[in-house]
Amino acid sequence: MPRLVPVAALALLLVGAGIGPHMLVPAAADRNIAPSFSVHTFDGRTLKYSELHGRPVIIDFWATWCRPCRAGMPHLSSIQQRYRDKGLVVIGLSVDDGDGSNVKRFADQLGVKFRVGMADEQVLDDYGPIRSIPTTVFIDRKGEVVRRVVGYIDEETMDGYAKEIL
Repeated sequence: MPRLVPVAALALLLVGAGIGPHMLVPAAADRNIAPSFSVHTFDGRTLKYSELHGRPVIIDFWATWCRPCRAGMPHLSSIQQRYRDKGLVVIGLSVDDGDGSNVKRFADQLGVKFRVGMADEQVLDDYGPIRSIPTTVFIDRKGEVVRRVVGYIDEETMDGYAKEIL
């Protein structure tokens, strides 16, 4: 019986401090669960994150006028080609203004090998804050955001990050 007194005292202390049993289990936000989204891609389809369940995903927020973004596009294409058979999905979401016609043309000229679309305000809010570009998000098969990188990523580093989520 004497052992229960310290446990009961701790429980009262935690409840008194506003920390109940629900606060001791990590919430979804604490586990960095990737937010759901739905975007229109330039291949004429709607891409829903829910359709990618169980697959590793790289989301790159970029713009046509961003030099580091342009330099990283071939790396992303290479990663998509290299790990496609392992289920990897690379998505490029442009933050450019306008209807996206210049973005599509730009991606076509670069020979981008991954799906590209426009980031809407909801996606930017959910994955943000996106204050600098490129911002690249790496999501594992469990749907958890494993890494968020702001700035240019060289090909060797990008490959290592991709392997972490495979």
